[in-house]
Amino acid sequence: MTEAEVLQKLNEVFRDLFDLPDLELAYSMSAEDIDEWDSVNHVMLVVQIEREFKIKFHTAEVEEMKNVGDLVKLVLGKLNTAASR
Repeated sequence: MTEAEVLQKLNEVFRDLFDLPDLELAYSMSAEDIDEWDSVNHVMLVVQIEREFKIKFHTAEVEEMKNVGDLVKLVLGKLNTAASR
């Protein structure tokens, strides 16, 4: 899966979870840019991303994410690690 494909799939997850059908994610976006992205929805977002991509995050990884770009890289890294096993 490419970075663009990961971003596209994440965009669908964000749109669905936050009920924002016109949302277009950018790598620089963070919780500060989306009103609905609060602490409760952050947990739900992480769970939904894990389900969608069939991956698991460690707490430290989630805490280190600063923006959507970090999330894309983390997801892509997890997918590439799983594929190389």
